[in-house]
Amino acid sequence: MNTNHKFALDRIRKEYEKSNFEKIKYIKLHKAIKQCILNIELPNGWLLPSTRILADELKISRTSVLKAYELLSLEKLISSKTGSGNKIKYQPEEKKIPKKEEKNITTTFNYPEISEKGISYLKNTSLINRLDDDLIGFKPGLPPLDVFPINQWKRLLNSYWRHIKSSGLSYSKSTGQAELKKSICNYLNVSRNIKCTPNQIVITSGSLQSLYLIANTIINKEDTVVIENPVFPNVHSVFRSSQATLISANIDSEGINLDEIHSQELKNLKLIHVTPTNQYPLGIKMSLERKKGLLDWASKNSCLIIENDYENEIANYLEQIPSIYSLDNEDRTIYIGTFNRLLHPSIRLGYMIVPKYLMPAIEALHEHSHRFVSPSIQMVMNQFIEKNYLYQHLKNCIEVAKERHDVFKTAFGTHVKTMTIQEKPFSSFHLLAFFNSEKTIKEEAEIIQLLNQHQITAYALSKCYVQSPQKTGLIFGYSAIRTSLIKRKLETMGHLFKGL
Repeated sequence: MNTNHKFALDRIRKEYEKSNFEKIKYIKLHKAIKQCILNIELPNGWLLPSTRILADELKISRTSVLKAYELLSLEKLISSKTGSGNKIKYQPEEKKIPKKEEKNITTTFNYPEISEKGISYLKNTSLINRLDDDLIGFKPGLPPLDVFPINQWKRLLNSYWRHIKSSGLSYSKSTGQAELKKSICNYLNVSRNIKCTPNQIVITSGSLQSLYLIANTIINKEDTVVIENPVFPNVHSVFRSSQATLISANIDSEGINLDEIHSQELKNLKLIHVTPTNQYPLGIKMSLERKKGLLDWASKNSCLIIENDYENEIANYLEQIPSIYSLDNEDRTIYIGTFNRLLHPSIRLGYMIVPKYLMPAIEALHEHSHRFVSPSIQMVMNQFIEKNYLYQHLKNCIEVAKERHDVFKTAFGTHVKTMTIQEKPFSSFHLLAFFNSEKTIKEEAEIIQLLNQHQITAYALSKCYVQSPQKTGLIFGYSAIRTSLIKRKLETMGHLFKGL
């Protein structure tokens, strides 16, 4: 008898033995199991014992058990499938407590207050882009998921577990496995002309964790952080939640325009965050001259630069532009990269190159919070780079994404007459579309909701602006969807948008 069955039998037997008032055995058993289900003593999805096992355990006939199961099935409390057995099918509705009552409960039981920083993070969760995982259609930030070499990854993972020793199952270094950090150093040197040492690299679960670690290591309440306008909503959320004073600078044809903030008081300036290779969401590449000017500005203002290079391989596939990090002679640039946007989001693997003076504090915070990324994922990623699979995969990604990019633009122009795609070369896994007639933020939100109802996803451009939105529009991801589906969804969108 397996553990699941033993657990279920114990609960059912206790309830069955309590029901002495009922003489008909199958009704008695039905009531006992039903009570266990309603009391959530048997959770939703739990597999019930077979009729033979339950009959033997309770010393009753199998017919009685069958009848009891039939009644439960009729009441839709269990689901029965030939070959799969009988499973609990009961999900109690969560009771919504009115806000007034919620406050009274907190007061009655005398809970401690949530911290000021905790409240700050709570307030800003709405800034983060989060949509239903099932709605892949045009969800920004996804690579071509269907070209990921799953079998290669499986073989590497199986090989890791075949050769792992028991000593390898202990705690791991918080900043990451030495082998992976060395591979990333070599990869960055070859692909981006970035020269660093493995002990400068911190392995994280992605850009958001990297930003969280930086913010909590450097920022005190009301310290100043300069960010682009528009910007990744997640970047806005992390720094606002850290209780920083945010100063935004608009984007021009060369990148972030620092002339706009010369007149502003930059009290306790700590950081400036930029996406120079492919500004999000506008796709502007920061010029070499602007990068040098930014380094000079950061030096004069004694602050650090966060260079968020989230889709470098896609933006620089035709020409390589020097990174801010490679131009920096003062070790004041924190370079952030991620594999989540190149391989697939569920891998949860990123990295950052940290200035030497900051490394001990970052490592200490890492030790106290996330501890470390799974060593198995790190070692497989190391092999994925070493065996040249990453380069091959990126080549496939770019080829497939470029084809889908062109199909999307053509089909969009054919079917969607109320919006215009931003004119720029292929440089990322998302495209930006503007409304032909001006829309309010409310109208933009209603359009997104309408699309969601028809299994189409888009992000709001207005959400990317730190201050009053300058433009409304939609951000579409196209690379995770096959070309035939791109055409069908855009045809649907064209019908939905008629009359807007």
